[in-house]
Amino acid sequence: TGLTLDAGALLALDHPAKAIAMQARLTEAVRRGGTICVPVGAIAQAWRSSRQVRLARLLKSRDIDVAVMTPNVARSVGLLCARSGHDDVSDVHVALCARERRHAVITSDPDDISRVDPALPVIRA
Repeated sequence: TGLTLDAGALLALDHPAKAIAMQARLTEAVRRGGTICVPVGAIAQAWRSSRQVRLARLLKSRDIDVAVMTPNVARSVGLLCARSGHDDVSDVHVALCARERRHAVITSDPDDISRVDPALPVIRA
């Protein structure tokens, strides 16, 4: 019932053609009792200006779990990079967060997430 968002999902929040659908997905997940995880690297990739009102609002929400990268998490991400052959640390952190929480991933690039963990359910942003 939960969702983990990558940078593409965060950017979709402020994209005119995608914002309504993205917000509806998030609202429905929370309504069903799910959680929303946003890895901190995805925030760094998506944040482009202070005019990203919907993204800023999401990040202030009490429904959001911002996943940080502690040294232990960084080691886990590094090991998963090695096992999967995928060197994008942000993608791998997204996949790791989703796996740990049993979430689906909302992503603009399902192939990247599937390359890290083919068992993760993905939703195109």
